[in-house]
Amino acid sequence: MTQAQGSGGILDEAREAAAKKIWVTLTGLPLTFRLEWPFRQATSGADFWVLHGDIQLAGSDGLHAPVAVNLSQTVREVMPSLEPADAEAPVINALRKEVDRRQIEFLRSGKLLPVPFSSRHYDFKRGQWVFGRASDEAMAEFVERKVFWETKLGSSHQLLANAARSGASPSSGGSRVWIGDPAEAQYLQTTPAHVVEIAKKLAGQGLLKMAGEWAEATPALMDQAERFENARRAAVDALEKKHAFERG
Repeated sequence: MTQAQGSGGILDEAREAAAKKIWVTLTGLPLTFRLEWPFRQATSGADFWVLHGDIQLAGSDGLHAPVAVNLSQTVREVMPSLEPADAEAPVINALRKEVDRRQIEFLRSGKLLPVPFSSRHYDFKRGQWVFGRASDEAMAEFVERKVFWETKLGSSHQLLANAARSGASPSSGGSRVWIGDPAEAQYLQTTPAHVVEIAKKLAGQGLLKMAGEWAEATPALMDQAERFENARRAAVDALEKKHAFERG
């Protein structure tokens, strides 16, 4: 196998692995996203683009939400391209924010839900995505949950996906979690450096081991499984109650 073929094989595996990456919400839900690239222009004559996908509640018994992301013309004009390299992070963050707002319901079988990907997620004056800035306290809790769930539910494919997205070489070591991921910083409306700084404070409390932008869970963090499971159950219950009320 040539070096080029080998690199191509790793990238193909990384693309598949990306669909299995654990994305945690601020409300404590671990999710995976399968997005059916590319965006396609709406056939109804409307001036927007559509990307179908499916959001799975990781670790659940098949709970998921099929979605159709509707990208407005206004936002299309500020995006460098509609390729995954430019669009994946803001799309996933827009969907995570809709989950935070309890606009998306997880069912064992579900109807396709249109989700607007519009200018409300973009600050034209500053030229940046806005998903609501999290407090340092919320970021610390987010990092704890992220490392816990990626360690519990992830595997070698998780590390491969993170390494491919960061431009680093996959490690054959333990379960390491990329804290400096720009997509996560975008979701929290901060910088990767600030998220790493928050993680280092958690390391000082004995919850993580840090190596650059990468974190590894300690037994002290993993022993708090009940707390993270309770947060997930509470978030799911809140979603179910909200949608049950709307159905009457």
